[in-house]
Amino acid sequence: MTDNLKYVGKNVPLHDIRQKVTGSMKYLGDMDLGNMLHIKLVLSRIANGKVVNIDTSLAEKVPGVVKIYSYANTPSIKYSGSAWFKGENTPKTETMFSQRVRFVGDRIAAVVAETQEAARKAAELVKIEYEEYEPVLNVEDYLNTLEGKLHEDEPDYYIKEISCGSMEDAFEKADKVIFDEVETQKIHHAAMENHICIAVPHPVEGITIYSPCQIVYGVQCIVAQILNMPLNKVRVVKVPTGGSFGGKQETILEPICAYIAMDLNKGVKLEFERKESILSTRTRNATKGYVKTAVDRDGRIIARDVKVILDAGAYTSGGCKVSIAAGKKSFRLYRIPNQRYKGIVVNTNTPVGGACRGYGSPQIHAITEISMDNVARSIGMDPVEFRLKNLVHPYDEDPTGAPNLGNSRIIDCVEKGAAEFNWLERRKNCNKEGRFKQGIGMACATHGNGYFGAYHDFTRMNLRMLSDGSLILESGLHELGCGTIVSIAQIVAEVLDVDVTKIHVTEGDTRFSPYDLGSQASRVTYVCGACAKETALLLKELILENAARIYKAPKESIEMKGGYIWVKGEEETKRTYGDMAFEIQKTNKTELYVSHEYESKANPGSYAAHFAEVVVDTYTGLVKVDDYLAVHDIGKAINPGFVEGQILGGVQMGIGMALYEEIKFDAKGRPVNDSFAKYHLVNAPDMPKVKTLLIEEGEDYGPYGAKSIGELCTVPVAPAIVNAVNDALGTKLSSLPLTPEKILAAIEG
Repeated sequence: MTDNLKYVGKNVPLHDIRQKVTGSMKYLGDMDLGNMLHIKLVLSRIANGKVVNIDTSLAEKVPGVVKIYSYANTPSIKYSGSAWFKGENTPKTETMFSQRVRFVGDRIAAVVAETQEAARKAAELVKIEYEEYEPVLNVEDYLNTLEGKLHEDEPDYYIKEISCGSMEDAFEKADKVIFDEVETQKIHHAAMENHICIAVPHPVEGITIYSPCQIVYGVQCIVAQILNMPLNKVRVVKVPTGGSFGGKQETILEPICAYIAMDLNKGVKLEFERKESILSTRTRNATKGYVKTAVDRDGRIIARDVKVILDAGAYTSGGCKVSIAAGKKSFRLYRIPNQRYKGIVVNTNTPVGGACRGYGSPQIHAITEISMDNVARSIGMDPVEFRLKNLVHPYDEDPTGAPNLGNSRIIDCVEKGAAEFNWLERRKNCNKEGRFKQGIGMACATHGNGYFGAYHDFTRMNLRMLSDGSLILESGLHELGCGTIVSIAQIVAEVLDVDVTKIHVTEGDTRFSPYDLGSQASRVTYVCGACAKETALLLKELILENAARIYKAPKESIEMKGGYIWVKGEEETKRTYGDMAFEIQKTNKTELYVSHEYESKANPGSYAAHFAEVVVDTYTGLVKVDDYLAVHDIGKAINPGFVEGQILGGVQMGIGMALYEEIKFDAKGRPVNDSFAKYHLVNAPDMPKVKTLLIEEGEDYGPYGAKSIGELCTVPVAPAIVNAVNDALGTKLSSLPLTPEKILAAIEG
């Protein structure tokens, strides 16, 4: 399937690498469209209550202040920032500004001024009088008191169950039943670029929004709803993105910018500082998981009952979708004939949870994979052996009726990973004595490839060859810094046998781009890459047909290779792609242009097994990750360098989840670490040497056999490290992150 490839499987640099490494890359913060106004938001300083009065008298006196907005003079239309398309059934609980504040960071007002400094100064002078209520901070406290109820016309919790088999019978017949509890925390995305938006009105064309977002058509839909404008009057342009990790998947700042720009008939810019991005955008949802596992005497899992309470934060946003997505993953990793997932989505007075690299997968796999190690210990079985006995096989059916698992090579990942990591030898030789104790751990994970089976997942692309042989691929893609543009160009290059640098791939712009569902759900390579391949094949056929007319020869006799076209056996007829394209335009009077729509046909699993070695300092509780191996079932690596980069970044993010990162709150619901001075990220000195091993066995429908990597690579990291720490200490730590305080408490018993 993938032998003798010329462009696919090769390391091609990012298309904008020079600009990025030299610092010349222009992000939205660098843009100045001239004569723009600046917006500064006034955010709630309490976690739960009601705004009684807003005093703007001092703020209005600041020179340069133009207008101040709040819930009193803006539409109160409710929406969901997580909506991806019109009519999506998602709880609508947000408004642009709120009088009923529900978390520290809730949007109360916006100051618009001629300069950023004036807007900032005026916002600090806005005085807010509150009626304050006791905050609801505990994720298990979903049966709230009347005072704690957050949404008057919406429930504060949602329940969804997914199941297969007969749970009760299976647990009755089990040889052993094991109970586990695992907690995961709220995490900040920590993208280098904070949230930002620019909106520019036009008297005829409507409104243009510039945003480093992940779904231009989702932003368009929500803004059009709030402004009561037709979609064709709302243009959303995706600009260079300085990192996202899901944090810019949801629509947050764009409605405010668009409304104010239209109201003032002026271009406006809203740029968050780090504190605002931590408080007032999105977080990874915190969870509390309960696992009940039934095994037989041979170590096979015969039943598993999983309950997960998910903290949606103050507004439900994508919480329900994250919960369902997490639940579905729990059925696609192990052969468990009787299984149930119960997801409870809860509102609390904490920052809103939403999309964050993995969309529920890091939470559910932390819960189940930490539990898997506990079960293995309980029955006296090696964790690798236990998993191998229960893992899914290629082309297994999903027991819930979801799409087939595809060419799932998780067994290969575990077997080859255990051999490469020298698992059995390390198990014997780990030092468990003295101050510094060694331990090893591993975890498995799976993630999907798009939305097939859940939502309509299709995309369209247009491809044209110009008269010099260069190509433009018109797409709705969103480059987030991970190599999307180049990877897609490599696929087109492989079909047409043309240098990658000759292919220009466009990004999302709702005025000009074909429709696409956005950069999310690990769909880009698998779905959009397949579309690019088929579109390129159509163009190749069109070129061959027209070249045959030029040469007055059968199409089957035309050779197209390496940037040249000729009649087989007639070398003197050889022409460059550019010369032929020009001749086709002149003689055949046609443009080499094709348009193609591709609908996803499957949703296979991507799989991974990660192995970690740690050293725990029993005096301080500090953990050092000493060695790490990431094994991934990738199908086919379109660009191995990009794949390795994704894995390294994913491991770094996962170590943060395991050991360091957590947004914490005081008793009043006020975050106590709302800056990088207090919110610890994994830095270069914290990183181990990460080895990667790719399993490339090909995936049906994937372009050249490829499937996803970007989200999956962070999913197994946290449980692998937690399992390693527990191996070192002989503990059952299961509350993330494993801070020194938690580790010392476990050691002391």
